[in-house]
Amino acid sequence: MVNTFTRRFMLSGLAFFGLSTGLRAEEKFIDLNWKDLLPGDDDVVAAFQGIINHDDVPLSSEQPASSGVRSDWNGMVVRLPGYIVPIDQSADGVTAFLLVPFVGACVHVPPPPANQLVFVTSSIPYPSKGLFEAVNVTGMFGVSSMRAQGAEIGYALSADRVEPFVY
Repeated sequence: MVNTFTRRFMLSGLAFFGLSTGLRAEEKFIDLNWKDLLPGDDDVVAAFQGIINHDDVPLSSEQPASSGVRSDWNGMVVRLPGYIVPIDQSADGVTAFLLVPFVGACVHVPPPPANQLVFVTSSIPYPSKGLFEAVNVTGMFGVSSMRAQGAEIGYALSADRVEPFVY
């Protein structure tokens, strides 16, 4: 879990970037996918998707180096689909979580590079159904540099809306 200092640092960083805006129904957002977060022609996401051997010991300490982040969407309202890895959760729901590109990331396999991890905060608890629930997250996006769940994280998103992902 994230210690108090780290949580304060992350939340102050989000406030610094003005990442709590309150999404209005008429506001537009940019639909992103995980490849959009990679600089250049990187294709790291595909290398991590596949069969997960649940009998092996977790390899969370072997996070690959990130090839960098993109600042194209700093301060913009975006929507990004992904899977929840809860960080701050109560009976009311989850208010801080990692958004990851595939099931198993950060738990059963090495975490993806920092440019494939998004730290999400929400002032309204999302009633998550459990680990790795598929969601769409809409809110203010920005580059970040933090560490949580034993992984370096490259982006932050202040969620105005978290919704179940509909396939």
